Amino acid sequence: MKKVTLTELSNNIERILDEVLETGIPIEINKNGKLLKIAPVEQIDKLKNLTFKPDVMRGNPDDLVNVTWEQEINIGLP
Repeated sequence: MKKVTLTELSNNIERILDEVLETGIPIEINKNGKLLKIAPVEQIDKLKNLTFKPDVMRGNPDDLVNVTWEQEINIGLP
C-alpha cells in the first residue's frame, strides 16, 4: 500500500485519486499520527453469480401462499 503525507495529498489530490482508481491499490494518509485510507469502492453485481436451477421448486408456487403449519405444531401435544 502506498503511503503519502497530508501535504502530498493536498498538492496532488487529482493525480493520487486517479492512480487509486487506475491501479485499485489503496493509499494511506498519515494525519497527525492517525491513519486514513483511500480505496476504490467495488461495484458488485450480486445477481450476476446466480445460476438457473429449474428443479429447485417442484409444484405450483401459488400453493405456498396459503401454507398452514397448525397440523405440524399440534403433533404430540395433548
